[in-house]
Amino acid sequence: MGVSDNTRGLILAMASSAFIGSSFILKKKGLKRAADSGTRAGVGGYTYLLEPLWWAGMVLMIVGEVANFVAYVYAPAVLVTPLGALSIIISAILAHFMLKERLQKMGVLGCVSCVVGSVVIVIHAPQEHTPNSVQEIWALATQPAFLIYVAATLSAVLALILYFEPRYGQTNILVYLGICSLMGSLTVVSIKAIGIAIKLTLEGISQVAYPQTWFFLTVAAVCVITQLNYLNKALDTFNAAIVSPIYYVMFTTLTIIASAIMFKDWSGQNASSIASEICGFITVLSGTIILHATREQEPATASGTN
Repeated sequence: MGVSDNTRGLILAMASSAFIGSSFILKKKGLKRAADSGTRAGVGGYTYLLEPLWWAGMVLMIVGEVANFVAYVYAPAVLVTPLGALSIIISAILAHFMLKERLQKMGVLGCVSCVVGSVVIVIHAPQEHTPNSVQEIWALATQPAFLIYVAATLSAVLALILYFEPRYGQTNILVYLGICSLMGSLTVVSIKAIGIAIKLTLEGISQVAYPQTWFFLTVAAVCVITQLNYLNKALDTFNAAIVSPIYYVMFTTLTIIASAIMFKDWSGQNASSIASEICGFITVLSGTIILHATREQEPATASGTN
């Protein structure tokens, strides 16, 4: 009864990371089993659809995404978004023991950095101020500062799609990931608005009749489709080991900025707490990049010894 909204958001975000991190391992084990008994997924096989482990991984991933969605309802993005790095740690540790994918010493340092940074962020995270209606959220979304951010974001996305993608999309990873990250920041604030509307409706204060609720739902759908489309292009064009850390850094940074502008996450905090959160965030990003870099080097080392 006495649990704060931030604590609920923290628990949900950590549970989400645990589910998503575990799901990668279960799906990979399912794919390996399927490869032993049929055609590999990498060359067009679909025998993994008959593997219970693969489906268990999919269920865990869905549960994790739902938990992450609800976490944004209770806690600010500056707390929830960086904690997504914990799924990378869980995946790396489980892969070390269950898949025999050796975790390098620098990888351990990356894990420790992510944990330390996450602890700093949790300690200094601002308290969430939950709006009392979707109309109040609309007032936050139409404030001049956020409208300027939206205009700048959409202008940048249009420039990337119309000018930069045809010329540099296949050679510069920042084109596709820039589109994904910019649209992703709008996705998160829209989903947060939808989540709050659902929460209020379940509490007996229906938000269904308000056109703003459906506007946020439409924006979220458009942003998600665009985001997934260009993320798939990035993964198809560039090495996934490079795409993941760069996308995480850009997406997390822009999401925190968008949420801070719209929901005023840092309002009322002193400079020391804000500086601590930024330092914690940078520590998490550094740990994520180190962990990805060491995992990327591993196959090259193995192939070099054969």
